[in-house]
Amino acid sequence: MSPAGFKNFLLLASSLLFAGLSAVPQSFSPSLRSGTGAACRLSRAESERRCWAPGQPPGGALCHGRGRCDCGVCICHVNEPGVYFGPLCECHEWVCETYDGRTCAGHGKCDCGKCKCQEGWFGDACQYPTHCDLTKKKSNQMCKNSQDVICSNAGTCHCGRCKCDNPDGNSLVYGKFCECDDRECIDDETEEICGGHGKCYCGNCYCGSGWHGDKCEFQCDITPWESKRRCTSPDGKICSNRGTCVCGECSCHDVDPTGDWGDIHGDTCECDERDCRAVYDRYSDDFCSGHGQCNCGKCDCKVGWYGEKCEHPRSCPLSAEESIKKCQGSSDLPCSGRGKCECGKCTCYPPGDRRVYGKTCECDDRRCEGLDGTVCGGHGTCSCGHCVCERGWFGKLCQHPRKCNMTEEQSKSLCESADGILCSGKGSCHCGKCICSAEEWYISGELCDCDDRDCDKHDGLICTGNGLCSCGSCECWDGWNGNACEIWLGTDHVFIQTPAVVMKHLLCANGLVRSFFFDSFYLPPST
Repeated sequence: MSPAGFKNFLLLASSLLFAGLSAVPQSFSPSLRSGTGAACRLSRAESERRCWAPGQPPGGALCHGRGRCDCGVCICHVNEPGVYFGPLCECHEWVCETYDGRTCAGHGKCDCGKCKCQEGWFGDACQYPTHCDLTKKKSNQMCKNSQDVICSNAGTCHCGRCKCDNPDGNSLVYGKFCECDDRECIDDETEEICGGHGKCYCGNCYCGSGWHGDKCEFQCDITPWESKRRCTSPDGKICSNRGTCVCGECSCHDVDPTGDWGDIHGDTCECDERDCRAVYDRYSDDFCSGHGQCNCGKCDCKVGWYGEKCEHPRSCPLSAEESIKKCQGSSDLPCSGRGKCECGKCTCYPPGDRRVYGKTCECDDRRCEGLDGTVCGGHGTCSCGHCVCERGWFGKLCQHPRKCNMTEEQSKSLCESADGILCSGKGSCHCGKCICSAEEWYISGELCDCDDRDCDKHDGLICTGNGLCSCGSCECWDGWNGNACEIWLGTDHVFIQTPAVVMKHLLCANGLVRSFFFDSFYLPPST
């Protein structure tokens, strides 16, 4: 290159560099210091002015409070998870909307607080496809929460994805199924989230140190360490893992709707009166089989009785072990968990209910009833808890007809789960209904999409043997309550048979009234 050409090149390069620098925002200007460690050539006021966010009054936080101002240039730092960036530290990589735990639903990129969606997707979190190939049935199925409610009744379903109702634009209702409502965290008096003393996660307040209460409205006058020390039980557990520590005092979980104090008590919830009950004792208010006194979870038996639950009479020629073994039969529990064992003989419960019978109470004809109370689907008879189907019907509850008037295509269309798989890949389709795999006893549901192992257990039995597992939740039989149907609501019940199907109302522990249809029900005796 000639000297003249080289000189022209340098002039062109310098002019382009000057033009480029002039287009850069002030906060990205090169250092206005004369040298390393030298003083800033800007006044303090001018330096701070360049670090203020637009529209922010003088004296406000510089660099959005997320960095420091160095001679008119913001140097961003991290004081929360994520990365801050931008000329005034105004951008944060974690402030973009998320869906199902993924930023921009995995269908876009976060650009300074807003999702830039890929082609074919839209929405604040890029969660909605522009073209939907799902049927309305499949779409609604994908929007149902664990209680089978579409978008938790707090939103609308769009192509298998929930759009939560937030009329105020505050995004307080969120979640894959709109299951989270942070409005529950707003303090009625201060109108602040968790009273300004905690953070809200899915409608629950998590209080800062020294505060407690549903909305973090109460202040504790002792240190967190002292609070924990006072709540620690002799075995080293906080409230014996049976309660919540609030400002040095244990609030024990009351799982029994009857009684003055419930089943769990003690300064550190160390006493559990449930330890004094046997399975059959739940039919009465008596502890220790009615033959002793319960003291902090241990039975002190009356004269003439002994055993862990005072269940064995001393006058019985059998030992306690022999008595229990005789009552067990082929079951793992005495009287199959459905009765009372005394001296090797079972008395089946509930009292007066002829559906539970047998030498070891092994027959439970309640298992032949569907959730609507119909015995064997109306197409069979019940024998010792098992349905014997009429000709032309089959299934556990005789619910499937052998003849089908549908085409194979029509049948399969009714058996497809939300993801388009036949019976969720866990069963076969017959006449528009799924027959779940017998090898996997725990699979159930209309589309074989439920796992009965998710239902609560007590005494090793799903729903304690006192109800039916319905897609992960126990539907309790008459007189029973609790997550695992483990709580007997009282003794003043008389079993009545009626040929007509009637409506029965059951008062639940939380005061709500639930209604069920049964052709057999309990009524309190007339007074």
